[in-house]
Amino acid sequence: MLRDGGGVNAAVESLLVEPVPRLVGHLAVPGDKSISHRSVLIGAICDGETRVTGFGRSADTEATIAAARALGVDVYEHGADTLRVFGKGLRGLRAPGRPIDCANAGTLVRLIAGILAGQDGERFELTGDESLSRRPMGRIAEPLERMGASLETTDGHLPMTVSGGGLHAIDYALPVASAQVKSAILLAGLFADGETTVVEPAPTRDHTERMLEAAGASVTVRSTSVTVRPAERLSLCEVEVPGDFSSAAPFVVAATLVPGSELHVHGVNLNPRRTGLLEILERMGANITLYNRRAIGGEPGGDLEIHSAPLVGTSVGAKEVPLAIDELPLFALAAACARGESVLHGAEELRAKETDRIEATVDALRPLGARARANEDGFSITGVPARLRGGRISSRGDHRIAMLGAVAGLASREGVRVEGADAVGVSFPGFFEMVERLRRSTRNQRQWNEP
Repeated sequence: MLRDGGGVNAAVESLLVEPVPRLVGHLAVPGDKSISHRSVLIGAICDGETRVTGFGRSADTEATIAAARALGVDVYEHGADTLRVFGKGLRGLRAPGRPIDCANAGTLVRLIAGILAGQDGERFELTGDESLSRRPMGRIAEPLERMGASLETTDGHLPMTVSGGGLHAIDYALPVASAQVKSAILLAGLFADGETTVVEPAPTRDHTERMLEAAGASVTVRSTSVTVRPAERLSLCEVEVPGDFSSAAPFVVAATLVPGSELHVHGVNLNPRRTGLLEILERMGANITLYNRRAIGGEPGGDLEIHSAPLVGTSVGAKEVPLAIDELPLFALAAACARGESVLHGAEELRAKETDRIEATVDALRPLGARARANEDGFSITGVPARLRGGRISSRGDHRIAMLGAVAGLASREGVRVEGADAVGVSFPGFFEMVERLRRSTRNQRQWNEP
């Protein structure tokens, strides 16, 4: 793997990822980003200390730490992945007198809005970077206003002000499956005057429900809905963050596509509401084994063993989309290397991410030799069961597209130059270093085994 005139560096804007003959080795990925966000935000409204281990460092989660500190919460950092969060209680957060910068973190801005809606007599302003400011905020403003909070957006976007207090319980049917919107309502429901219920059109990530239960909140989970009751106090004490499945997914797909690979990924979050990609890949013929299953911080976890395998096309529909939302660009890459046609539909939500991920994914794959076409709510791809040619892609500032480009480079014939490679810092700052360590490990093992 090369950069212009130098070595590996996650902060570079242009990086050439060269193909490998195979991928062999063991690795562990950083802590789950979604759970890391929630450990700080829920810890901030707990009584006393919350100790977080395995915290996933990224630009997004650093923004959450900064936001908690701006609200008066003491957050102490011990080494790379351990935090101590000293909560202010349910209603102890105070407006800092300046905007709270949510940077690029969609999870942060939507979850914190639900918490701030319950802070009596306080007015908060939330801002973000250019990318986050393009993302829709009306989807949280509408239900929170129904609960009695006052939210003012800028034409449905950031900057946004939140004035809290006097919340009423509601029953709310999500128009679009979204764990972020669900979580915002549930967090606001902690401060409401009765039972707040959120009905989902399809199951989404349940990290908020799990952590609230662990903190002592009264939460009832049903097949299609979640109910939370008002809380008197919360206490978390300890949060162990498992490895992020979304960070493991690029390596899972790379090992599946590169012939002769055998890769082990350890300590990964295997919550079934996060691992939809595994079911999709299994349907396509992937050779992936889950073993050493265990609970990690109250979440299902375990290890993955991946062997390369030929793939066939498949269809992914709306019910599967929330379970694999961050990994759908990687599904597109797998589809491009599979036999037959693959189709994604029901994924309109991808158009409201850091980029329009439907268009960004298709535009990234076509120059590499893939036959891909964007649809209104997804894409269709006719696979070529061979290594893609390679070429050049632009991440468009989206970390998921940058990682897609890297995996494509590993599995290509000629390599892929990723423009905007530094976007990976949003969720996985050490991604390219881990790719290079795996490359060296594979090369060393190959030399060791040569006669």
